[in-house]
Amino acid sequence: MSFDPSTCNDLTVKEAPIPGLYIVILPVHGDNRGWFKESYQKEKMEALGLPSFDIVQNNISFNDKRGATRGLHAEPWEKFVSVANGSVFGAWCDLRAGDSFGKTFSIEINPGVAVFVPRGVANGYQTLEDNVTYTYLVNDHWSPEAKYTFVNLFDPQLNIPWPIAKDEATVSDKDLAHPMLADVTPMEV
Repeated sequence: MSFDPSTCNDLTVKEAPIPGLYIVILPVHGDNRGWFKESYQKEKMEALGLPSFDIVQNNISFNDKRGATRGLHAEPWEKFVSVANGSVFGAWCDLRAGDSFGKTFSIEINPGVAVFVPRGVANGYQTLEDNVTYTYLVNDHWSPEAKYTFVNLFDPQLNIPWPIAKDEATVSDKDLAHPMLADVTPMEV
């Protein structure tokens, strides 16, 4: 799904094919100075169906080069992801125990698109241009004792259509070492 932020006038919340994962279309208002958006507005978004989400931390990841690729990480908290500028290819894999285990979904995120990620759904992204600022709100603090679940973002079983090939992407050794889906223990949530 691609999106031209200059064409959106209505805040929209819709559930993605992974249960509990929501796509949020954000109105972006532009003029000759640039643009403005409400990145997160609790009352309006919850009225449209977004789960209740109490933010305790805001994280920002700056990515200086096209092809920076991160993921796929499932945390024991919810996330609300968006970009402050630029665009990313976002990808998710359900790692929760249940019928949707292993189900994937992907979408391009730009200033007019955000995604709510439920706990236990692995999140990853790939920058589509240089100098992208990726931001995410979370409802729990990071802790070294937290139990994470991971899956290899290039697992052929996931069949994620990364726009930039593995050999051209910038990926950490840690992310490349994540297990294949067949070796993942589902997260109990």
